[in-house]
Amino acid sequence: MIAARDKDRHFTPEEYFAWEEKQLEKHELIDGRVYAMSGGTKNHSAIAINFLLSIRPHLRGSNCNVFNSDLKVNILNTPNYTYPDLSVTCDDRDRENAMYITYPCLIVEVLSDSTEAYDRGNNFENYRRNPCLVDYVLVSSDEVAIDIYHKNDAGEWTIVSYREGDRVELKSINLSLPIEQFYEEIVFEPQPEIFSQEGRSR
Repeated sequence: MIAARDKDRHFTPEEYFAWEEKQLEKHELIDGRVYAMSGGTKNHSAIAINFLLSIRPHLRGSNCNVFNSDLKVNILNTPNYTYPDLSVTCDDRDRENAMYITYPCLIVEVLSDSTEAYDRGNNFENYRRNPCLVDYVLVSSDEVAIDIYHKNDAGEWTIVSYREGDRVELKSINLSLPIEQFYEEIVFEPQPEIFSQEGRSR
């Protein structure tokens, strides 16, 4: 997200929906203020598509639906609306509104340098209020690495980290896949070397 264009204006959800229809960019609504969604890298986009293509066939014929970042998620019991990279809902109540869902069981965010701290912090705190959410998935766009915040049967949140060679368990939708499938055809840019004052890389 980037800062609100009109930082002094507060929106009701009704005002936000009417206002956003006229905008060229997508905006999230957080605590009455709108925040423009910044664009992502090629890897960010490609990884999100890989997730969508991996999940969609598994859900075919079920009562669950997967959505990309064009669909809003309403933070339960708040007037806040976000655009996660991917969301899945299996709740019949989400069939009642064409503009957003409220009861996702799975949310996926592909990380970037500018959003990682927010996605791991405040964003997760907002999403975890929803009793329907089971898996909150954070996907690196710089390396083969996926962290899943999973709510177990006792209602406790645990974090599981997956790396190369692992199978990723999406328990919310009963799907297990090799982590490499989510990174198919992804090429990582080499990381720049950091030099100390002595001129040696580290």
